Amino acid sequence: MPDSATTIESVPSLDRPQAASLAAAENERFVDLVRSLDADDWTKQTDCPAWDVRAMVAHVLGAMESIVSPRELVHQLRAGSRAAGGRPLIDGMTEVQVAERADLSTSRLVERLVATAPRAARARRRLPAPLRRLPFKQDVAGVTETWALGYLYDVIYTRDTWMHRVDIARATGRPPGVLTPDHDGRIVADVVAEWARRHGRPFRLHLHGPAGGVFIGGDGDGEEITLDAVEFCRILSGRGEGTGLLTQPVPF
Repeated sequence: MPDSATTIESVPSLDRPQAASLAAAENERFVDLVRSLDADDWTKQTDCPAWDVRAMVAHVLGAMESIVSPRELVHQLRAGSRAAGGRPLIDGMTEVQVAERADLSTSRLVERLVATAPRAARARRRLPAPLRRLPFKQDVAGVTETWALGYLYDVIYTRDTWMHRVDIARATGRPPGVLTPDHDGRIVADVVAEWARRHGRPFRLHLHGPAGGVFIGGDGDGEEITLDAVEFCRILSGRGEGTGLLTQPVPF
């Protein structure tokens, strides 16, 4: 085993303080990227086929506003359920988030994002314990899973914002902002750990870049994978093509 390798068992789950710290930093980095966009950037197509950059920002803003406001959350749940029409609820909710912010100017989108992002991070930290345990159903690659609300708040919302920062950077030809081991690397390590739990097979994973690292699963005598850390996450999210163990999806 390489001296710098991390065994997958040694990657700790995100605790609430660390999850809150990552959320605050990621929201800030997302806002910084959006504030840097030029007028022409907003209509660029993203890796999410239904969304250009403007729609993606509207989705992220809508998700943040649902975290800040219980009334807005209830509204999105009800309207999203109607919009889903038998599809996963999250699909309906994202459609509502985008549609209900379609009339906002890009400057107004930025203003609301700047105001809401830090509040959303604080609200996620304050989620009461009984609500954190609340179960709900979610579709992952065609399989219905039961998640706790705490997992959505601590893990998925941050991954979602992080991946959309990558999406917007790719769409506009910009760097995704600073990538650091302590922030982006921690998000990626958590993705790696969940990916390993989901497939349960041995592997050696070499991820390049500031967010990367070397990870060993099981006895390490399995598939060996080498690629960029961000591209690894893009593949697991369904944005890229993977083979072997890289066909195992992870929710973002």
